[in-house]
Amino acid sequence: MTVKRTIDPFTVEVIKRALISAAEQMFVAFGRTSKSSVIYEVLDYGCAVTDANARMIAQANGIPPFIGVLTDAVKEVLYKFGLDGIGEGDVVILNDPYMGGATHQNDVVLVMPVFYEGHPIMFAASKGHWNDIGGKDPGSWSPDATEIYQEGLQFPAVKLFENGKEIQGIVDILTRNIRIPEMILGDMRAQAASLQVAANRITQICDKYGLDTVLESIEIYLEQGKQEALEELKGLPKGEFTAQEYIDDDGLGGDPVLVKVKVTITDDEFIVDYTGTGKTCRGPINAPLSALISTAKFAYKAVVSPHGSSNEGLFAPLKVIVPEDTVFNPKRPAPISTYWESDSYAGDVVWKALADVISERITAGHFLSVCGTTVSGIDDQSGEWFFSVEPNAGGWGAGKGKDGESGLVCSGDGETYVLSIEVAETRYPFIVDQFALNIVDGGHGQWRGGYGLVKDYRITNSKAFVTASFGRNKFPPWGLADGMLGTPNAVEVRTADGNVEQRGRFSKEELMAGDVVRFITGMGGGYGDPMKRDPQAVLDDVLDGYITPEIARKVYGVAVVGDPAGIDEAETRRLRE
Repeated sequence: MTVKRTIDPFTVEVIKRALISAAEQMFVAFGRTSKSSVIYEVLDYGCAVTDANARMIAQANGIPPFIGVLTDAVKEVLYKFGLDGIGEGDVVILNDPYMGGATHQNDVVLVMPVFYEGHPIMFAASKGHWNDIGGKDPGSWSPDATEIYQEGLQFPAVKLFENGKEIQGIVDILTRNIRIPEMILGDMRAQAASLQVAANRITQICDKYGLDTVLESIEIYLEQGKQEALEELKGLPKGEFTAQEYIDDDGLGGDPVLVKVKVTITDDEFIVDYTGTGKTCRGPINAPLSALISTAKFAYKAVVSPHGSSNEGLFAPLKVIVPEDTVFNPKRPAPISTYWESDSYAGDVVWKALADVISERITAGHFLSVCGTTVSGIDDQSGEWFFSVEPNAGGWGAGKGKDGESGLVCSGDGETYVLSIEVAETRYPFIVDQFALNIVDGGHGQWRGGYGLVKDYRITNSKAFVTASFGRNKFPPWGLADGMLGTPNAVEVRTADGNVEQRGRFSKEELMAGDVVRFITGMGGGYGDPMKRDPQAVLDDVLDGYITPEIARKVYGVAVVGDPAGIDEAETRRLRE
């Protein structure tokens, strides 16, 4: 598109930042007014503003797959209602995974048109994780689901508000089908109100600069985003790059599932082709198409322009090819509630394909899975349902010139946080017995991978249920440039009578008072030959308790002489030819 540049660049930038601020204010308003810790504490949501044609023009940093699907959600609203069929004060609800803009049913999208002087000019949209949306199990997402109907209510882009008023029929359906209606309705209203915050801010921007100036500025900076991406593509290696990985199984304990990608980079295109990836799976690891494309977007951005502004223009060179009836584009009514267990691989395999040729921007493999958990039950004191829902952080891979980061959420979780111990023990009937780095033997390299975490929840209620899905349970993170593999993720249930069971998934596992569920996240892969690691860095790892003197000698060829507890007396020497 050729844009007539009649506005000075300073005004364009100010308007761009003001619209980003509108999205960020929407984000803050949602978090501060919600009732669920997964929203206000974990920040398991995303917010964005699109133009009237569903092009992304501003976002607030949140969960990448959430933000990336919001344009598709707005497109669904436009397809169903058109600009003439949706009025001021209307809010549309959407969570059907087989429509554009959806992930799993818990992740609910609300879309509201923004009107100025009687005309729709933009859309405010957000997606938030609701703790329960019905279905067969508490928390709705179920690692053992076999069809989508077990995973909760589906809303195929229907109006939730009309002319600013709730549609009582939709509220009644929610109330009768979810286990915690008061909490969910509170989150719903907080989410809807946050859209109005964005709309108010956009109105102020238009009042200040004039609608024509705002709309023209949007066209200019979208074109700037495209040109920025094209300029970055020129500096990337050209050609076809391939990689593959295996997901642990089909979601129900079957064979591993192949994920393949071919990345083609030219001067004006970045093509991601998932042809050859495994078919639709029996279990709920299938990723809806919108979620897959959104994940491809953030993998692309990390490679092409990690610090550039996210808008429709920046993503213009990206093309994604996904065959139908695959784990990345499943057929209804395949289950999808733990979609992150495949969707995360969609981004990771792109990075793996390019890791050797763009080593300055890509690190070795990380623990990858959201490692999602739900601890729920009927509280002995209140007689009401409680839900603790959260991701778990883990270890990231090492990169050229840097060790991996420890205790960060996975790539698909973006700006989320783990649930704080203070909130967990205050709101829920369990005690956090342990929250520590997972010090394991793995991820070695010239630069070593980051460490995962170990967290123990001891149940103080008479009964509780744990649902958890920890991928990369069988296939650990990959290393780079002769770096070693990381370590897998796992969940342990440790009963009060001494039994211990460890695996990658638990679905509504019953726990009794005194039982412990242990969440274990893995270490990232290493980068480079371990024998080339700086001896001082090896010594520091010994002194910090990350590795033993035996590992220092065996893996790194470094002997720690003297008392390793006294850094002034300790010396190192190479056991190398």
